[in-house]
Amino acid sequence: MAALLVAALCVPEAFDGAALLFACSYGVVRVAHIALFIVASSDDPEMRRSVNGLAASTAIGVSLLVAASFTDGVLQGGLWALALLLDAGGPFVFGADGWKLAPGHFAERHALIFIIALGESIVAIGVGAEIGVGAGVVATAVLGMAVAAALWWLYFDVVAIVAERRLSRAAEGREQNEIARDSYSYLHLPMVAGIVLVALGLKKTLGAVDEPLKLVAAVALLGGTSLYLLGHVAFRLRNVRTLGRQRLVCAILLMALLPAAVELPALGTLGLVAAVLTALVAYETVRFSEARDRIRHELTG
Repeated sequence: MAALLVAALCVPEAFDGAALLFACSYGVVRVAHIALFIVASSDDPEMRRSVNGLAASTAIGVSLLVAASFTDGVLQGGLWALALLLDAGGPFVFGADGWKLAPGHFAERHALIFIIALGESIVAIGVGAEIGVGAGVVATAVLGMAVAAALWWLYFDVVAIVAERRLSRAAEGREQNEIARDSYSYLHLPMVAGIVLVALGLKKTLGAVDEPLKLVAAVALLGGTSLYLLGHVAFRLRNVRTLGRQRLVCAILLMALLPAAVELPALGTLGLVAAVLTALVAYETVRFSEARDRIRHELTG
């Protein structure tokens, strides 16, 4: 945890003066991670083989980050991209056999990451409000809370319940581990990234509520929300093999609004995002009311 704190402190300068320190502290975190797995697999040869595969991809990834700390520009970015690909792709390349997991705990831990990310989006509103509290800031705060609440509802109302149940009912071993890897380790990433981008858009909106958003901020707000919804579409495909058409349509609609976002006042753009998400929540609440009720009664029955 101490090494992880140091790595977090280095993030703002991870491509500059603190690059080597970041790589080394991250390396310590990953070594400790692998060491814990080695201890846990002491009497399980199959799990130990999986740990060895993860250790190999981790070692290569950390080495690339160390090498990247001595470079800059495109080369540094390329080494980082390759390191991330190898480190995150290790469990996919070396297979999902051998791992042991507690489905309920595994799903709950990932759900808590959503809570943290949504909390940070609220913090972004507070940070952006340092300019003073006026009518525009109040309106932005209210709309920002509506967006955060909608993002929460879209995951926790039914999706989190169904996904956890799907994971729990899968056959132990490869099937369960592959669902956990794909649905949570991989597909949660774009959803959380989407929330982080929305937080950036909220902060920039508060900076100048009466002026149009710059292109980067507009992409963060609209694109982040779209990325979040697309992550949900992929998540549903992986777990229940059906397409969330209404969420896909809303994701496309939000990206189509990007040209207008750089012309409208920032508060107007945020209002559009809030309106789209609110309409989506209302539609799903009414359209799938029977299914939602059945899922909840099955959960407690």
